[in-house]
Amino acid sequence: MAQRTSSSHRAAPEHTHPDDVSVQTALAALADPVRITLVRELAGSQEWSRSCGSFDVPVGKAALSHHFVVLRGAGLVEQRDEGPKRVNRLRRAEFEARFPGLLDLVLRDEPTA
Repeated sequence: MAQRTSSSHRAAPEHTHPDDVSVQTALAALADPVRITLVRELAGSQEWSRSCGSFDVPVGKAALSHHFVVLRGAGLVEQRDEGPKRVNRLRRAEFEARFPGLLDLVLRDEPTA
């Protein structure tokens, strides 16, 4: 009997460079509270130290995956696979070069009323 090999290979995620992103796409990606939480948590973490499942957000796995697709498409996040985990980094320098000051505005604490 032949042994089956694991078919858990995932396709590498596609990444959009911030230079190829419109301001409308960037703003739309940052308009969602879950995505802002993801960006803020990434901004406070070492690069490549956060796996997708390590974020404290109130959504399921499928929704979380969708949010990361949107963030990658907006040039905000880069992901790579490390063993069974997909780890993330905020493309802060690249995004800042494309949209100076925008990420700093998003990362500010929300003002109290």
